[in-house]
Amino acid sequence: MVETRPGVWDEKITEHMYFGDLTRNTRRLQSTETLNDDINIANEISIVADPFANENFHAMRYVGFMGAKWKISNVEVQYPRLILTVGGVYNEQASETT
Repeated sequence: MVETRPGVWDEKITEHMYFGDLTRNTRRLQSTETLNDDINIANEISIVADPFANENFHAMRYVGFMGAKWKISNVEVQYPRLILTVGGVYNEQASETT
């Protein structure tokens, strides 16, 4: 978190590049009250974690996969690897300009 102006805190996302193995590749449709169903994937991606990833796995928000950013819904620690389970599309908040 960074203070963008007095009393206002925003998340500051720092991207790190990791390569991994796709260990599960599945898709599911989630019915909602909106016009179109939401597309979710329930893939698992296994990455070899460096010290930074091991210390910050709790703060991971998304993973880039198939040209899109997907929300990380679960992280399982299996040292030296992290197993990332991804779900729906990650929606970035528009950054504020002052």
